[in-house]
Amino acid sequence: MYQVPITTVETLERNISQFLRRWLGLPKSLSCIALYGHTNKLQLLFSGLTEEFKVTRAREVLLYRDSSDTRVSSAGIEVRTGRKWRAQEAVQLAEARLRHGVLVGSVAVGRAGLGCHKTPRYDRAQGRVRQQMIQGEVRAEVEEERRSKTVAMRQQGAWTNWEHALTRKITWSELWRSEPARLKFLIQSVYDVLPSPANLHCWGLAEAPSCPLCPARGSLEHILSCCPKALGKGRYRWRHDQVLKAVADTICAGIQQIKHQPLARPYNVFVRAGEKPQSHPKVPADLLSTAGDWQLKVDLGRQLKFPDHITSTTLRPDMVLTSESTKQVVLLELTVPWEDRIEEAFERKKAKYLDLVEDCRRKGWRARCEPIEVGCRGFPGQSLHRSLRLLGIRGAQERKATRNICEAAEKASRWLWIKRGDVWLSALLGHKSGSDHPRLGRPGEGV
Repeated sequence: MYQVPITTVETLERNISQFLRRWLGLPKSLSCIALYGHTNKLQLLFSGLTEEFKVTRAREVLLYRDSSDTRVSSAGIEVRTGRKWRAQEAVQLAEARLRHGVLVGSVAVGRAGLGCHKTPRYDRAQGRVRQQMIQGEVRAEVEEERRSKTVAMRQQGAWTNWEHALTRKITWSELWRSEPARLKFLIQSVYDVLPSPANLHCWGLAEAPSCPLCPARGSLEHILSCCPKALGKGRYRWRHDQVLKAVADTICAGIQQIKHQPLARPYNVFVRAGEKPQSHPKVPADLLSTAGDWQLKVDLGRQLKFPDHITSTTLRPDMVLTSESTKQVVLLELTVPWEDRIEEAFERKKAKYLDLVEDCRRKGWRARCEPIEVGCRGFPGQSLHRSLRLLGIRGAQERKATRNICEAAEKASRWLWIKRGDVWLSALLGHKSGSDHPRLGRPGEGV
């Protein structure tokens, strides 16, 4: 038991990965990095056996070497793990990396500024904290190896370019509650291993890689985001409206909650002579609490017309939030793009409504435009959290709203994938079509 080589552990992990793919209904071509990666955009709840084996062996080395019993620490006990990977060398490398980190100092992590992520210094850590840092560095080395392999994969590693998409984590409760077919579609769509015409042609199972609706190459990106025929028939518009409904329901719930709370009004604090001002916890300011007469108009069912008493325009934002008493107007524009183009969509929508916002401000209104991006596979952009927090939707409400919005995008995209080769009917499933967009039924029906 204590002398199992790393090659045996890797063989066991391959067998475990095979059964996990079979349990989740995933193809054999899916890399095990999708199952065990801790820095993926879609993080599952599994941990690799090889990774846990290395961390456990590193902890065993530290247990013998740093033992308080001098007879144990001076015995020179060697932890045997085979010739391919040695635990003693891994611990020494982890300590060298930590010492180098002390010399480098604080660095920026992602797009966060300096000092946002505080970590204990290795040269000041003692006891259990020091051992945990070494074990974490061993785990980080395994994750870096996974990351380097992911970058080399063109399709299954495309998620590394999603710089502006937030991470999604699948918990055990979500795994047991969700439909197997839905989870299967989510994982396969993220790593682009769905049986699209382009993939079938690459695998030798189809003669031509053309799209079912147009002569273009039928990749997953083309089917879910770029097909001109699907765009002309209103398929993407239908998915956009499904996500828009979820966003509108969240904002309506926030408005109803604010109506039962006192409005946030500025007040002056008077301090008597010889006294010190009392410190009060800062309550984050939100937009909905500044007025009690908010009205929300949504571009669903019929064409939304911008209020004429504010300004005249031919633009049609997805949502308009107005307050007559405080003369505030908020334009919310939703986009459901391919995850690689989230930032591009944000800049485009921001520039589109820039002149309209300026016209509203010239007429005495406090106007602002907030674009919202939700990836077509259910990965939200930073703009979604920024807009929800601006309106005062935080904490558990924000997490619930984000989950509902992401699920709406994911279910709608799955429905589009299932119906990718079928004829699009405006009255399919017995649902009446609106004046400006077709409906294909609710995503939960038959999906």
